[in-house]
Amino acid sequence: MVELFEIAPDIREASTLPAHVYTDPAYYELCRTAVFRPSWQFVGASDTIKIPGQCHPLTLLPGCLDEPVLLTRDREDRTHCLSNVCTHRGTILCESGGVEKSLVCRYHGRRFDLDGAFRHMPEFEQVAGFPSPADDLSRVPCASWSSSGVRDGVAGDLLFASVSPRITLERVIAPMAARLSWLPLHEFRFDASRSRDYLVHANWALYIDNYLEGFHIPFVHASLNEAIDYGQYTTELFPYCNLQLGVAKPGESAFDLPAGSPDAGRAIAAYYWWVYPNTMFNFYPWGLSVNVVQPLGHERTRVRFLSYVWKENKLDQGAGAGLDRVEREDEAVVEAVQRGTRGSFYKRGRYSPTREQGVHHFHRLLAESLFTAPR
Repeated sequence: MVELFEIAPDIREASTLPAHVYTDPAYYELCRTAVFRPSWQFVGASDTIKIPGQCHPLTLLPGCLDEPVLLTRDREDRTHCLSNVCTHRGTILCESGGVEKSLVCRYHGRRFDLDGAFRHMPEFEQVAGFPSPADDLSRVPCASWSSSGVRDGVAGDLLFASVSPRITLERVIAPMAARLSWLPLHEFRFDASRSRDYLVHANWALYIDNYLEGFHIPFVHASLNEAIDYGQYTTELFPYCNLQLGVAKPGESAFDLPAGSPDAGRAIAAYYWWVYPNTMFNFYPWGLSVNVVQPLGHERTRVRFLSYVWKENKLDQGAGAGLDRVEREDEAVVEAVQRGTRGSFYKRGRYSPTREQGVHHFHRLLAESLFTAPR
């Protein structure tokens, strides 16, 4: 049983999350069902299934949800997001990507079309009421984002899936999609050489806390502080996401913004978008770094840095340079906070009304998910 807590709506009066939220395994278990099962999770770019017959297995939040999912493109060039679990005895159906005519379970030979429809099962001629709709592969809720907007299904450039979403992806990321509608997302290409995973010995929410404020930049990130103007660093809040806007110092790398952008005329070095509960979309003049925070336990977290390059000639410049160094600096701080929250004397802190609006926003959403949403 977890202890209830509240986060006051007025940041000037509010206290931060209680320390035991970061250290008690019971809160972690509650987050798995109340926070992550209903959430939208980033699953990659649509070019993983760009030709008919292509299949791409993946796992939603490995180590936390461990939900087996399969992206497919059928022979009619339609895309699908399916459960990757055979409806006979529950084994994983597709274990490696490739181009297939159909999906065949290697355990007992059950066969499905690439849209998930059941087609054949040996030795089942005498089974009554067979097949039924329950023998088809379950469809996994999915949605996508492209320059033209957010839509249901696997039809855009960046793909998302959810086990049991309470709200649409469009409601979650609409502010981000509108603000960056000028970006040609179809030109962004995944670069495995610039992508890597980090293991952080801290609670997932502490990692989010740290990301959501630029307050620590002058104290922790010397190189980043040289690239952005801390005095112009701002946070904008939306219902299920927020934006930290990094403005470049003179001479540093910045976006070439079109006239239609609300930020036109400003030297924007970075758009740091956070999407509740655990995904960051960091846009730089060179492209996009997606950070997926994967909880592995109440004091253990994997953070995936996935790089999508747009303009190679702008790599390794400005706020988008040295991401590995910035990450390692963040890890050290976050792990020190985890050790501190285990101590006997820290209970709760207070927020800076000018610098920690994003953290307060996250804590309010988290408290709402844990204690008011149906489970």
